[in-house]
Amino acid sequence: MQSLIGTGVALVTPFKKDFSIDIDALKAIVNFQIDNGIDYLVILGTTAESATLSKAEKEVVIKTIVEANKGRLPLVLGVGSNNTQEVLEELKSRDFSDFEAILSVSPYYNKPTQEGIYEHFKAIAEVSPLPIILYNVPGRTSSNMLPSTTLKLASDFKNIVAIKEAAGDLVQAMKLIQDKPKDFLVISGDDMITLPMILAGGSGVISVIAEGFPKQFSEMVHLGLNKKVEDAYKIHYLLAECIDLIFEQGNPAGIKEVFKSLGLSENAVRLPLVNVNEDLANRLHNFTNKISNM
Repeated sequence: MQSLIGTGVALVTPFKKDFSIDIDALKAIVNFQIDNGIDYLVILGTTAESATLSKAEKEVVIKTIVEANKGRLPLVLGVGSNNTQEVLEELKSRDFSDFEAILSVSPYYNKPTQEGIYEHFKAIAEVSPLPIILYNVPGRTSSNMLPSTTLKLASDFKNIVAIKEAAGDLVQAMKLIQDKPKDFLVISGDDMITLPMILAGGSGVISVIAEGFPKQFSEMVHLGLNKKVEDAYKIHYLLAECIDLIFEQGNPAGIKEVFKSLGLSENAVRLPLVNVNEDLANRLHNFTNKISNM
């Protein structure tokens, strides 16, 4: 899965002021990623506010991105739920011809045991027509997929090819990297520790900050993959302030404020999310302007 090495971005769903999907803005955001060195695009992840999109709206998002991409970059589709049967039904019924892989989040809210997590992904692996990227994000799911569970899945199923590891725990990430099967990819899901994960042997990132600053962040990732440590860390520390800022009052409210500064979309988010406050908006605008003028 060489196409999943490097910088992927978890695309937002831009909304107009009336909270309808802004198709033109979504096309502009896709082209912004492609023009600035991103390696692949992830559709309908958490950052897309997929929890607040109807089924019809999700199809509009998929269709718009596929058409805007025009086959230029690999596409990954988020297919996950805390209802295993629902995931299986989508995997059996959807046309995946435009996609390279699926990203499937560990079940949320139910708080399954490690055995339950294993059985959930076993069922997915047995029917998925595409390679699977596991997604561990305990801050949202309320349960941590332990390295032992991830490694067992990676060993037992050849179509489980990667994990987006977003526990924010570098030690846990290093355990995965140390003990993983040779071709299994450990992908950062945490922007702040992306570079140290790559230098420890990780394969890249599925990022939020990178879609606001794709040129800089993707350059950092590629420098890290090539072990050009000093140059990579210069970019890391340049962007570190904004990584904190975009998550300070929740995702994707922060990154949407960056897009507003860049003139790519409105900053609208759907309830129960709300816009960042004026103070944070000003700090994000100032940072974005500083980077844009460099």
